[in-house]
Amino acid sequence: RSPPTVNATEAQLIKKIPVVSDFPDVFPVELPGLPPDRNVEFAIELVHGTAPLDKGFIRPSSSPWGCPALFVEKKDQGGKRLCVDYRPLNAVITSRTSTLCHTLISYLIGLGEPRVFSKIDLRSGYHQIKVREEDIPKTAFSTRYGLYEYLVMSFGLTNAPAFFMYLMNSVFMNELDKFVVVFIDDILVYSKNEKEHEEHLRIVLSRLREHKLYAKFSKCAFWLKEVAFLGHILSAKGVVVDPGKVEDVLNWKQPQPYYRRFIKDFSKIAKPMTALTREKCKVCVEPKVRRSLWDIKEAPNFGTCSCSTGHHQAI
Repeated sequence: RSPPTVNATEAQLIKKIPVVSDFPDVFPVELPGLPPDRNVEFAIELVHGTAPLDKGFIRPSSSPWGCPALFVEKKDQGGKRLCVDYRPLNAVITSRTSTLCHTLISYLIGLGEPRVFSKIDLRSGYHQIKVREEDIPKTAFSTRYGLYEYLVMSFGLTNAPAFFMYLMNSVFMNELDKFVVVFIDDILVYSKNEKEHEEHLRIVLSRLREHKLYAKFSKCAFWLKEVAFLGHILSAKGVVVDPGKVEDVLNWKQPQPYYRRFIKDFSKIAKPMTALTREKCKVCVEPKVRRSLWDIKEAPNFGTCSCSTGHHQAI
């Protein structure tokens, strides 16, 4: 396992950021190799009776398993990402562990009244957990160059988010809901003032260094007054919907109620559409249904109404 290397340009930027400048090794240009042995290994438990390179994350395989693979363009980065279609394998995985995290809204409500934020995004987070040795052959995928298998956790596998959340929750157990929020590979650090934030940020980066977990500097942001996090904008004023997400919702062809808490009388407005979800209901998009969708998109407070982060009660 080689020591992590830091991009020269990023190294200069890191030097200028308080606290972060003490942890350049947490932001390598790429993962230094296979992750260390951890108390969390990704396991693939199958339904009873089921029959079946450069960085060292994959290796040639002679496994009886094999799922199709393809490459897709990386968003805003250039290059291609390897994607394996694990649906055949997921169909016979028996242990569908629930993700060990609170609901998003409980995260946001429980923040108190933070005024300083930092956001840390782990680099290829799933690849920082090893697959349990006996389960490696099950990750096999086929390419035009032959069959390969993953030694690290891959995207698209049932239970992968839950295993990663288990790791992150164990790493930050003492900090969760005090000044840290974690969702998969996104880490939010929040504080009431800059003095507190210096201490909190140092603790979080120390935890990452201790557990050899690495972040992608270009996707991190530090010492912010407001921060975009999981589709919301957080600040001392409260929580509002990310305007970029509002634009996406306005362009939806079919409605999704994810942001219903920000729309007054959502259930009444959406009643014609809700009726379409009933069992044995014949789906017919009548004018009143289209009107219902339009009213939701045009709700006056949608995207501007904020939820205070200072009250610990259900909305």
